[in-house]
Amino acid sequence: MIKFFLIVNKLGQLRLCRYYEKTETHKYRESESSIINTCLRGKGKQCTVFHHEEIVIIYRKYVNLCLIAGITPDENELSVLELMHNFLETLNSYFENVCELDIMYNSDRVYMILDEMIVNGAVAQTSKERILAPLQLMDTTEK
Repeated sequence: MIKFFLIVNKLGQLRLCRYYEKTETHKYRESESSIINTCLRGKGKQCTVFHHEEIVIIYRKYVNLCLIAGITPDENELSVLELMHNFLETLNSYFENVCELDIMYNSDRVYMILDEMIVNGAVAQTSKERILAPLQLMDTTEK
């Protein structure tokens, strides 16, 4: 099960967060900063999977962004890495080369894409066309 999904920039500023497990807010904030710092300090050839308390942290760096997921130990790490890549490819196809500003100013769209892909901590959809269909429909009705 995926417990949380975060997107941060190179400076460690949180740009998107979605939690799939109910816990007190201060517990999230305490562990968030240490997880983000550990992920941002990682070098290119280091492993992108590590344990933090009782959860497994998986991260992937893309140019100016770092995608971070916290999962249960029984979840497949490689499938989550592939999910992150698919998520970024979907964002790229929607925003035509996504950047940090796209995520900041269109956070509602980014959350919709993430919510189409992950439901209650489980992967629900991986097809880019099916994920983007509601957004494209919404875009055509707004014009």
